[in-house]
This record gives sequence, C-alpha cells and structure tokens, in this order.
Amino acid sequence: MLKDWPIQERPREKLLSKGAQSLSDAELLAIFLRTGVKGLHVVDLSRHLLKHFGSLHEVFSADCEIFCQQYGLGKAKYVQLQACLEMSRRYLAAKLTKGDGLTSSSQTKDYLISELKHECHEVFAILFLDNQHNIICFKKLFFGTIDAATVYPRVVVESALRFKAAAIILSHNHPSGIAEPSLADKQITQRLIKALALVDIRVLDHIIIAGHLTCSLAERGDM
Repeated sequence: MLKDWPIQERPREKLLSKGAQSLSDAELLAIFLRTGVKGLHVVDLSRHLLKHFGSLHEVFSADCEIFCQQYGLGKAKYVQLQACLEMSRRYLAAKLTKGDGLTSSSQTKDYLISELKHECHEVFAILFLDNQHNIICFKKLFFGTIDAATVYPRVVVESALRFKAAAIILSHNHPSGIAEPSLADKQITQRLIKALALVDIRVLDHIIIAGHLTCSLAERGDM
C-alpha cells in the first residue's frame, strides 16, 4: 500500500518537498486520481492507465465514453479532469495577457499548446498583438481535416484589421504529433507575410503545435 512507502517517495510529499517538476507522469496522475482500486494502489493504477492510453496527452484527450470505460475511472473523474485542464488553459491565458507584452517565447508556446494540443483535426489560429506586443485576442480562424486546413489570406488580413493588430503570431496544430513544418506550412507563411505587409502588419512567428511539441518557423530561420 502507498502508506507503507517511505514518506519522501509518496507523490504528495515528494511534490511538497521537491516541486511538481520532480514527479513522473504516473505520480502526477496519481495525485489527480487520489485513490486506487481494489488490488492496485493509486500509483500502480496510474501506471496501468498510462500504459493503456500511451501517454498523459492521450489520457487528457480521451472522450468521456472511452475515459469512463477504464477501471478506476468514471464520470466524476472525467469532469474533474476537464475542469483541471480548463483551469490550466485559463491560467496560461491570464498569465500571457497580464504582462506588458510578449517577452517570452516559451510562455507563448505554453499558451498555444494549451489551446491546440487537444484538437483532433487541424486548426489554424492567430494571436493578434498591438504595437507593444500586448495580446489583443486569440482566434481560431480555420478548421480542417486530420492533416490539413485551408487558409485564406484575405480572411487573415480582414481579421487583423478588424482587431487593429500591429503584429500577429500564426499557429496551427499537427494532429499527427510531428511538429516538423511541411512545404505547404512554409508557403502559406510566406503568402501571409506578403499579404499583411501591404497593410503594415508584421508576422512575428508561425508556431506549430504537435501535442506537447512545438516548432517555431522564426527560430528555424524559415521566415
């Protein structure tokens, strides 16, 4: 039983003494689950669930029916998980918009991950910024299939003008889990840069989200 473990190895005590970053995926999930089931203490249950789903990302992405089919889970746990995910997303959004401007690439990526990582189909979205790089708003503009979303430069330009943006950050997800940009990704980025330059709006970056992975075209030198 978990209570028989050394105190420093128990997930909650370990988090308090060493911080959340010191915990494994199974230990973090165990804290969320709180209790095990007959024959399995909570950490072993967490390991079983991670093995079944494949990763934390897949646990979080599972729909209600699939989630609730697993031993030790149910609608109450599903509701708790969705609430935790939404609180995390809102926290990152508030953290991103609270400062004087966008100064952290990692902070921006964390926010975009929270918004796009659970999308099952490709979604093309934009962060609209003022001339101090403060966030005006975040909008998902185009929705596609499992591997593509059609992007219309005219709609992007119209949206940027409507929000009075001075700069934007492009983003879209790869449901495949591969963050590497395609030739089409690079081509649409260049088309948007040229279209927005005509109205003096800068494209600062195009960030691809693939689960917890990201790829910045600006950092790669592809812009």
